[in-house]
Amino acid sequence: MAGVSFKDVRKTYDNKIEVIHGVDMTIADGEFIVIVGPSGCGKSTLLRMVAGLERITGGEISIGERVVNELEPKDRDIAMVFQNYALYPHMTVYENMAYGLKIAKVPKAEIDQRVRDAAKTLELGQLLERRPRQLSGGQRQRVAMGRAIVRKPAVFLFDEPLSNLDAKLRVQMRLEIKRLQRELGVTSIYVTHDQVEAMTLADRLIVMNAGIADQIGTPMDVYDRPASVFVAGFIGSPAMNFLAGRVAEGGRAIELAGQGGARATLALARATTAAAGAAVAVGLRPEHLAPADGGPLELTVELAEPLGADSLLHGRFGESRETVTVRLPGHVRANPGETRRFTVDPGHVHLFDSQTGKRLADA
Repeated sequence: MAGVSFKDVRKTYDNKIEVIHGVDMTIADGEFIVIVGPSGCGKSTLLRMVAGLERITGGEISIGERVVNELEPKDRDIAMVFQNYALYPHMTVYENMAYGLKIAKVPKAEIDQRVRDAAKTLELGQLLERRPRQLSGGQRQRVAMGRAIVRKPAVFLFDEPLSNLDAKLRVQMRLEIKRLQRELGVTSIYVTHDQVEAMTLADRLIVMNAGIADQIGTPMDVYDRPASVFVAGFIGSPAMNFLAGRVAEGGRAIELAGQGGARATLALARATTAAAGAAVAVGLRPEHLAPADGGPLELTVELAEPLGADSLLHGRFGESRETVTVRLPGHVRANPGETRRFTVDPGHVHLFDSQTGKRLADA
């Protein structure tokens, strides 16, 4: 077992296109880290640099006490689970799981014990003589995980391993991966673009944005106190709503002014350090908007989506182009064209600098 550390890790292509802009982080031994972000943000590149599949342009990556910048992948004591399973089609499940150990010249008896132990853990015992074409997608992914487990590596690396599975199977495999990681206690780095996957699996998240680690923290830290407009909009489903506002005199309230003369004043739990009159982006999560007669925020309903346990209400503040989404209990009904008023707990009003997009500090 071992931790992993990044020290000002950078990646540049053709000496001019920088895709990773100095990542610093220490991952504790046994920690489950999820790197999350949209396509092209650099999350898979960062993972591949840990694996040794991409060379580091600058900085330092350590696994345990060893700096691994110049080490070949086989010498890094890592095991990787890929998106496309990467199983040998002509080999049985047993042979696929045993192959890496065989190449490493592990004694035959030990190979057999490790494979059968992993197969028991992953409920693959009855499938050891089958070939990949005879397995379902979930079974193939469990074989790919079994091949990693038998290696007994210091670090597991997962590169979007569930993206090829259907929604129901993804939920099942998420639970399986989390259970296994806790049982084995192996440091794990997991890449995904799915923020639900990230929130449910991670001990801590690295939220990547255009090659920059925009925020590193526990899932609830990131959710409750997003560091930027990007993080706030990416983490959470439905996404956070954003409205333009200005800081009121004294810094204890925000004044919203929508198109068409719509106005609203939202109280803050604590005074903001931004100057009175400063333009801010106001973030409101859909579940934090509560119906209230006489509430400060009036929305004109455009669409209601009944989802069973919940209903999503989509409306507009004044004549603004931006739609505001509200999460309500499933029994709530609303018709297009109706106006509804909402209030927001002052502790759930998020403020961001309108120019930089960074979170504003409280006084």
